[in-house]
Amino acid sequence: MGAVITNSTEIRNTAMLGLGVHRPERVVTNEEICQSIDSTDEWIQSRTGIKERRFAKAYPEESVLDMSESAARSALAAAGVEPAELDVVILATSTYPMQTPQGAAILADMLGAGGPSAFDVAAGCAGFCYALGVASDLVRAGTANKVLVVGVDRMTDSTEPTDRSVRAIFGDGAGAVVVGVSDEVGISSTVWGSDGAQGRSIRQEPDWVGFALNPEQKRPWIIMEGTAVFRWAAFEMGKIAKTVLDRAGVRIDQIDAFVPHQANLRINDVIVRSIDLPEGVPVADDIIETGNTSAASIPLAMEKMLRTGQVQPGATALLLGFGAGLSYAGQVVKMPVLAAS
Repeated sequence: MGAVITNSTEIRNTAMLGLGVHRPERVVTNEEICQSIDSTDEWIQSRTGIKERRFAKAYPEESVLDMSESAARSALAAAGVEPAELDVVILATSTYPMQTPQGAAILADMLGAGGPSAFDVAAGCAGFCYALGVASDLVRAGTANKVLVVGVDRMTDSTEPTDRSVRAIFGDGAGAVVVGVSDEVGISSTVWGSDGAQGRSIRQEPDWVGFALNPEQKRPWIIMEGTAVFRWAAFEMGKIAKTVLDRAGVRIDQIDAFVPHQANLRINDVIVRSIDLPEGVPVADDIIETGNTSAASIPLAMEKMLRTGQVQPGATALLLGFGAGLSYAGQVVKMPVLAAS
């Protein structure tokens, strides 16, 4: 029969111990964007809610890893955790420019973490919630004690400057949290899934191999079919949000804040109505000043809510990420603390 393999049967509670973000300094208004796309400030605001967004410095400055390191160091400071204490580093991104080595391993080295497990997650705008779910499960099962999760994207590298359907929407940024053991449940089980049948609604075209074989064609860019994405997100994500609450055993009237992916204010308004969110419960609106930052969207939105006093650390929040794949993921969480400014 051979040796008997054993596993720990202890299931531990987890929570986000600290949160940090990186927002590029350059603010790009709708008026500036409209210099390169066929649109107006009124059109953009009425259809997305966006007034401005942040663009990172020209490549190679303020890279995916630079922004990740900045956000990570703030999150570690907020959590009171040293880099050497990290067991795992997870980088959620769709815009890290290298296929190998993985960005998480390089980030861990930049932080001086001493060689923890490190891997990247590519799940589009749902990437942060995917990575948060994985991190929480690693800690719950005893595989790790402290995990760094970073959601980061430089969407300016992936969006064609004259394409109104994407260039007006996306921005750059990073957000990070440290996940660790907690006395109480601070992160619920993750509800996640995908609908690959609709995957072409948000896609890169052409692929990089095809471009390498025919470099005279248009270089790869992100293409989005806005109507299809709007319909899917607005009318399916409310159902997912209710499933997240049910899985967590939390009623909608027990939620202190709703933090949906910052894709479109109109989408989020539809979701809010579909889940019967009580009046007065704050809903993240970071998209107004930051645009859609893909995997960075939810941690950036949490930071704004905490920084502006809309909610306090420890508040109960519903997180809901959705986007390319088409994929989604959500959790009920206790809001983390920020580093002292």
